[in-house]
Amino acid sequence: MKITDLLKERNTFSFEVFPPKEDVPLDALEHTLSRLCACAPDFISITYGAGGTNKGRSADVCRLVKESGRTALPHFTCIGNTREMIDEYIESYLDLGIENVLLLRGDLPKGWTGTNGDFAHADSLIAHFRERHPELAFGAACYPETHIESDNQEEDVKYLRRKQDMGAGFFVTQLCHDATAYERFAERLEKAGVTAPVIVGVMPILSRAGTIKMTLSNGCSIPAELAAIIGKYEDDEEGFSEAGKEFTVRLIERYIAAGVRGLHLYTLNKHKEIAEIARHCDIDGFRAKR
Repeated sequence: MKITDLLKERNTFSFEVFPPKEDVPLDALEHTLSRLCACAPDFISITYGAGGTNKGRSADVCRLVKESGRTALPHFTCIGNTREMIDEYIESYLDLGIENVLLLRGDLPKGWTGTNGDFAHADSLIAHFRERHPELAFGAACYPETHIESDNQEEDVKYLRRKQDMGAGFFVTQLCHDATAYERFAERLEKAGVTAPVIVGVMPILSRAGTIKMTLSNGCSIPAELAAIIGKYEDDEEGFSEAGKEFTVRLIERYIAAGVRGLHLYTLNKHKEIAEIARHCDIDGFRAKR
């Protein structure tokens, strides 16, 4: 089912996973997917690495998601991709019955000053897909606290509006640990005429070092409540994980109260902790809202 059509009916709940390296069997991820699917996600997005690495594995994971009876949302980036490469690559997904794609510029590999491909930004990639495959539903990324490379919030929202005008039918946010920051972002979108539904990406707080690294690398803030957890459990990883899961549940509840249209959990290919977080949230009640 197209995610754009589903969002017209109700809110969504979903996960993101990433494919293993080429020399790693898919068994562990297949087990993880079976556990995640037990949470009844509306779709599962699948990344692939910088510079186009793991493209083949991404298609393999899409196949596993489809076989599980769930909707797959593969990522496509501008990094290192020509028009010909994209056109060739999409065929394997169309053969799987893929109806949705998430179109991104992608993170520039270290030392790169551009994408080294035919597409400099996501808007041109979206326009290319819309021309070649208008039957697909297109998603794009957005940044509640402004993209780390943007000069200001106004420019960032202006570019987001351009993605919508090029054909993006829904947006998925980069991680954001501050629901209040998201609410301010939503107000800016409304003023700019961005009407496509926004699905909020949530990075569960499970590892102290991982939380700090991911948060700083994406340029988002660490609110006082989370900073207190980071400071309190400096030498207690288990205690940090428990406190982090509780924080994540509270954050999800705040997003639900803020009226978001979707919740998207970045699983880091974990399932036990993610399922535990989902059980403590009223996901069915959230999906029933509109």
